[in-house]
Amino acid sequence: MQPPRDKAHRDKANQDTAGDAQWTRPERQAWTGTLLLGTCLLYCARVSMPICIVSMSQDFGWNKKEAGIVLSSFFWGYCLTQILGGHLGDRIGGEKVILLSASAWGFLTAATPLLAHLGSAHLVFMTFSRILTGLLQGVYFPALTSLLSQKVRESERAFIYSTVGAGSQFGTLVTGAVGSLLLDWCGWQSVFYLSGGLTLLWVCYVYRYLLSKQDLILALGVLAQSLPMAGHTRVPWRQLFRKPCVWAGSSTWCPGWWRFLPVCSVGFSLTISSVRVMGLGLSSVFALCLGHTSSFCKSVFFASASIGLHTFNHSGISVNIQDLAPSCAGVLFGVANTAGALAGVVGVGLGGYLIESTGSWTSVFNLVAAVSSLGLCSFLVFGEAQRVDLSPRREDL
Repeated sequence: MQPPRDKAHRDKANQDTAGDAQWTRPERQAWTGTLLLGTCLLYCARVSMPICIVSMSQDFGWNKKEAGIVLSSFFWGYCLTQILGGHLGDRIGGEKVILLSASAWGFLTAATPLLAHLGSAHLVFMTFSRILTGLLQGVYFPALTSLLSQKVRESERAFIYSTVGAGSQFGTLVTGAVGSLLLDWCGWQSVFYLSGGLTLLWVCYVYRYLLSKQDLILALGVLAQSLPMAGHTRVPWRQLFRKPCVWAGSSTWCPGWWRFLPVCSVGFSLTISSVRVMGLGLSSVFALCLGHTSSFCKSVFFASASIGLHTFNHSGISVNIQDLAPSCAGVLFGVANTAGALAGVVGVGLGGYLIESTGSWTSVFNLVAAVSSLGLCSFLVFGEAQRVDLSPRREDL
């Protein structure tokens, strides 16, 4: 009977250590504001190319097909590093993964105008640059999920994650407004210089004031040597994916590909089921209305309402994943977000096909409503908030 008792003591010690590692209130406030700004800068860098694509096409002689290749190439890389970002976040800490990736994508964004003029193959260099940017930014949200699941109390995760996630819409709005002005005043190069430069300044701030240099050096050593960090366990893939609630949670990412208008909402005071109903159910209703109106004002209202309500789903699924598997929330979020990114690639192409074949946007909005309703039904039938990553046997990586 002694081994089970020892195991119980070890488990209790691990839980106490995890509890001690959570942020204090001042740390939580500092990190929330910093990560909100980081998410804003992430989207500033991400949407710099869409804002500048018309001017760049004129300078380099790209047609619409070539410009589309440059724009869509971001998601080719973005799909590939979601799981990796979550895995690294669970191993070495999400804040370290975010800092390292932000350093790389900030430098790459600032260097984009220089890459565009390296040679005559402008299309090749810009496509490669966007793929690499997607690879680097793909780790951000899985690492963020891992970080918050480890450092924030369960009762506060929804509010903090929703607050931080609001930076994505804010960054899109800011870059759309400021970037358009810079585009007219200083040329398209200035947009990349500004977004990349601000990201590098943010990295310097985090490195100097919020992160321990020794921890960062240790994390780099672990990455370089490909060695496991002590105290972490294998991801129970078989156990996780036997649970219908995991599949139901992942499936609700798929409607996210149609979020083309930046409207911000924060769902922190509602239950996850209520948030999902608002995010998927009501969103699909407004999407259907959008396909059956010819009024400009009504179209703007319906689109804004649908996209705004859909952000509630994002808040709900992000917290739900942390409830289901806090020990491996990062990598599980990476799996779910990969499904959403792949749906984005397929959905955009399918939407273009439907518009070309029918000559109307109505079929696209009907498709959005159908997929959203399917995701909502899956969650209502199979969704749970009980932890599913607990296993009687824990092994080291």
